[in-house]
Amino acid sequence: MLRRQFISRMAAIFGGSVLSTQALSKAALSSTSASTSNALAAAATSISPGDWQALRKLFPLTHDYVQLSTFLLASHPKPVADAIAEHRKGLDENPSDYWHDRFLTVDQDIAKSAANYMGGKAENIALTDSTTMGLGTMYNALALDSGDEILQTTHDHYSTDMSLAFAAKRAGASIKRIDLYDDPAKTSTKDVLQRLRDGIGSETKVIAVTWVHSCTGVKLPIRAMANTIAQANKQRRSDKQILFCVDGVHGFGIEDENIDELGCDFFVAGTHKWIFGPRGTGVIWGNDKAWQMTAPVIPSFSESYDVWLGLTEQDKVWKGQHMTPGGFHSFEHRWALPKAFELHMQLGKANVQKRIHQLNTQTKQGLAKMKHVKLYTPMSSSLSSGLVVFDVDGLPAEQVVKKLHDKGIIMSATPYRNSYSRFAPSLINNENEIEAALAEIARLA
Repeated sequence: MLRRQFISRMAAIFGGSVLSTQALSKAALSSTSASTSNALAAAATSISPGDWQALRKLFPLTHDYVQLSTFLLASHPKPVADAIAEHRKGLDENPSDYWHDRFLTVDQDIAKSAANYMGGKAENIALTDSTTMGLGTMYNALALDSGDEILQTTHDHYSTDMSLAFAAKRAGASIKRIDLYDDPAKTSTKDVLQRLRDGIGSETKVIAVTWVHSCTGVKLPIRAMANTIAQANKQRRSDKQILFCVDGVHGFGIEDENIDELGCDFFVAGTHKWIFGPRGTGVIWGNDKAWQMTAPVIPSFSESYDVWLGLTEQDKVWKGQHMTPGGFHSFEHRWALPKAFELHMQLGKANVQKRIHQLNTQTKQGLAKMKHVKLYTPMSSSLSSGLVVFDVDGLPAEQVVKKLHDKGIIMSATPYRNSYSRFAPSLINNENEIEAALAEIARLA
């Protein structure tokens, strides 16, 4: 980057009357990464791997309720809350200087922290405000042509359905929807893969799936599905290669996976659920091949701005940054996101996966013993994750939710045409809380 030229122009573009070119140059040429780290050092909280009691103390969550629906929207743990407060203070006291001190490097720093947690290359990560923004950005950025087919499942969320519908309408593409299972509790990898093979057609260009289904709790075997798609791609021309796209939000922050090894081409997730990130944050990861098949939907405020100014060339800009929607965001939240990834790394990804699966297995085993309960989520941890979905005989899901809320237990109902009751045991829960929730379900017989 021709940084001094850039700084001179940015002074005029972003308000030269407020901040002098000299001050801007000084701010931009400083080591912003180091200064940010130093400013937030006090927010770092040391926690031992797998110390769940210590983790619970980091959250301001009320103890008046058993919280079995925190996956909906995270409470901010102390390291994240402290970082948000620090950034908010700086932005409130001197917004122009505080922003100018950071904007040149902060998105790259956030992408690096995400890559440190999830794997892959930082330059392949775009930042968003949510899973929905990520899905809309990704699917509408794909280079689809008239006649191309999008293969999706009947188990996806509204956000996937509508993002695909918008993309297909614009491109003149078609959408084909398939079931990957009939009885979710009896889901098998073999059946999922066979249905996937049967669903792929000669015009299939995109396969869109959800890693963990919030409607049933089923976790798809993404790696095995990726292998199946790779086999299909061996028989196809380069311009007919299938892209494998995954909404990964309800596995991200639970499953101990490296994104490079998961096998998908695109992966989208909000980071304000299981990751415990700031509310209003998310990521899109894509491999090199996948990003080459996209074009931006929203202009980026990354170094792509330099391209427009004539200061650099597009191929020198990180692809993830180029695809990150621009504009002014809730910066104090986005800039605090690395603290959530750091917290997960302190806990240990393998420890996190083991603990959440342990509590979910306890929940499923307890529900399976109740004759008045129908369990929809598979018992196997290989086909389930952090969501346990079930029915209570004679009671709509909303009534189950209300009855348990009256007993001090917060759960949820699945937001689909067929709505079921749902528990989401997480890292902030313990075995006694699970037993208390199971006892209340038992009393509904």
